Amino acid sequence: MSRHIIAILRGITPQEVAGVGDALVSAGIDRIEVPLNSPQPFRSIEALAQGFGHHAMVGAGTVLDPQDVDRVRDAGGRLVVSPDCNPAVIERTKTLGLASYPGVASPTECFTALRHGADGLKFFPAFLTGPKGIAAIRAVLPPQTATYAVGGVGPADFAEWFAAGITGFGIGTGLYTPGRSAEDVARRAAAIVAAYDAARET
Repeated sequence: MSRHIIAILRGITPQEVAGVGDALVSAGIDRIEVPLNSPQPFRSIEALAQGFGHHAMVGAGTVLDPQDVDRVRDAGGRLVVSPDCNPAVIERTKTLGLASYPGVASPTECFTALRHGADGLKFFPAFLTGPKGIAAIRAVLPPQTATYAVGGVGPADFAEWFAAGITGFGIGTGLYTPGRSAEDVARRAAAIVAAYDAARET
């Protein structure tokens, strides 16, 4: 079963990605992003894509420049996530055939992103919008729009966000922080997946 959970590995190093990637995929998380403000991010993306690309959609986060989209593609990434809504980044992502998830916080940004071809919307930081804000925006979005809550959202909140109409979640420090072992990531990933599945069924 594919779950709408994006693991955000901010600060990970190329030496760590194999163990952490295996922990995530084994737990049932099949979307993984390496933010570009991590050490040697393109090497990490390449390692993840080579090791887990047939099981997971791997890519980059904090993508601010269209030129970096090309580097993500060249590293084997298929996913481009940004903290902002930059039409140039979205258009370059779609030109190269990758999946685009720009950051949004308002209806204007949502519709701008969709008009330029975004595959989904990353509400960031989600705690500012809140479930009530998501529900209000969701009411005017096309019904099929994929929406992700990122920033200040954890397993205890999943059911409330699903009720508001969110599609999925981006999870960063709840899964990984620099130096955290693959074993710890595995435990956290299993708990998050269990919470996701339970909330989805309610």
